[in-house]
Amino acid sequence: MWGYPPALDRQLSQDAGLSTGEYSVLSTLSEAPGRQLRAGDAAADLGWERSRLSHLLRRMEAKGFIERVASLCDKRGHDVHLTQLGWEAIEAAAPQHVTFIRETLFDTLTVEEQRALASALRKVHQAANRAN
Repeated sequence: MWGYPPALDRQLSQDAGLSTGEYSVLSTLSEAPGRQLRAGDAAADLGWERSRLSHLLRRMEAKGFIERVASLCDKRGHDVHLTQLGWEAIEAAAPQHVTFIRETLFDTLTVEEQRALASALRKVHQAANRAN
């Protein structure tokens, strides 16, 4: 599994011109109501520090993928809105990315191995949540 994150990076970069971070943000926003989230909520959904997200959002805004606007709720925070260009980027990238994951991860495993992987990942996820 240690070589898998770089393989994901290569696939997204070569096929879609996106980083895995950009894809993660675009995917999260594409699934949000109105394709918009408060920046803090997006960071929480992604499991990232706000500073990490803020730096990436700055770069993504420069590329035209997202817009940051004053929050409609309280005007103190920012909402992150997926632009049409961002929507088109995630829409174009998702099919190839999903195929890559299916072919390189799930299709290479037996059903029994898939169940074992799911069980192991649940335990890792629970341990990581307890550590926070």
